[in-house]
Amino acid sequence: STETLEQIKDIKKFLGIGYTPEEIYLIMNKIGFPKNNETQKKSIEFKKRLTVGTLARQVGVSARTIKHWEEKGIIEPDMRSEGGFRLYSGVFVYLCELIKDLQLFGYSLEEIKITSDFFREFLEIEGKIETYSREETEKKLNIMLHAIQQLTNKMNLLKEGISHWEKLVNKKKREISILKKTNYKREISSKDE
Repeated sequence: STETLEQIKDIKKFLGIGYTPEEIYLIMNKIGFPKNNETQKKSIEFKKRLTVGTLARQVGVSARTIKHWEEKGIIEPDMRSEGGFRLYSGVFVYLCELIKDLQLFGYSLEEIKITSDFFREFLEIEGKIETYSREETEKKLNIMLHAIQQLTNKMNLLKEGISHWEKLVNKKKREISILKKTNYKREISSKDE
């Protein structure tokens, strides 16, 4: 890939300056090589690491909920800090919000794990399409499209249900208002007597 070629060029530059392979390895892992603006923006966004507590606050759930999702295999940290803290990339904010939404739609944690697995596979393929063979990538993408269609069908059923309940609630509000007026008139009638 282009990124790999850029890294090879950077390694050659550092070797030419006099750095040892061990020093270059440390530089790559600690701070990375200088990048062009577009690559640098993506890299900075990807490298933003969130602790469990920070992720929980940004998503609006408890740290215990994040840990529970982790125990169920729905999410898993990208890495651990030197102190052993679990760290998540910024993309997990979106994933956790998706998990919350799916729970509102009545999805079980097992169903959400399947969706989460699709999400992670998509990011993997998007990040490096060569991860899988062309056929395997095509198969995985078709499965994802099918899952999205199923979700769309379920959302359409929910929309129909919501529409039905909105009509029912509005009808009941009108009936209650009529009963309130009738009750009020009854109260006035009893005072007149």
